[in-house]
Amino acid sequence: MIGIVLVLAALLGLGGCGSAARSTSGPSGVTSAAQGGSTPRVTLTVFAAASLAGPFDEIGTAFGAAHPGVTVRYSYGGSSDLVSQLAAGAPADVLATADERTMQQARDKALVPQSTLFATNQLAILVAPHNPLGITGAKDLARSGLKVVVCAPQVPCGAATERALQAAGIPITPVSEEANVTDTAGKVTSGQADAAVVYATDVAKAEAAGTGTGVPLGVEQTPNRYPIGVTAGGASGANADVARAYVAYVTGAEGQAILARAGFGKP
Repeated sequence: MIGIVLVLAALLGLGGCGSAARSTSGPSGVTSAAQGGSTPRVTLTVFAAASLAGPFDEIGTAFGAAHPGVTVRYSYGGSSDLVSQLAAGAPADVLATADERTMQQARDKALVPQSTLFATNQLAILVAPHNPLGITGAKDLARSGLKVVVCAPQVPCGAATERALQAAGIPITPVSEEANVTDTAGKVTSGQADAAVVYATDVAKAEAAGTGTGVPLGVEQTPNRYPIGVTAGGASGANADVARAYVAYVTGAEGQAILARAGFGKP
């Protein structure tokens, strides 16, 4: 009888071990814990420059696949607008901007403690498919009657456009200044404008879709350098480890390969 009781107690004890919490450490130091067989869900919020939309969507999918239970939610926009949203209290774990100036604005406001460079991009001209107006470079953007669209000077692509054209002594009168590079490119791909100064990656996207043709800017320019960092809120929040792992993924081999395929240069 005593032997039967001991066997039952041992079996009950083994049953208790089987239902205890267990944890596994995934790549990049992210820990996903499973309680009773369920994996906790983590939603990481990333504010990113509009020009990063394509490759960052791909990175989010790959990062989620490598870190079960993690979903990356993006908010894309003009970099200066994203910094303003953060300053107004919008919750985000990671910020990636299209130039160092806007990231410095975030750092000056203590919104992002640290950042690191992860990509570069250059300007190019986007025109209608097969370039029907024969635009050959920035100097042609000053033609009378040509409908040219640029990014607003507050956002990185607009600031870079302004610097490049002023340095080359090319005055233009754009019909519109857009709040982000995606909307700027959209004015040409939708047929509302003849030419737009956008990033080379946006030109590549339009050419792949058959909605536009790229023309080199043809003047000296300094490539924009893209920084990324965990926000102050993200660093002190429950997603801090996941946020740091995401930044490491973007700057690591996997993220860099995805960015290179989209046309971004190395930092």
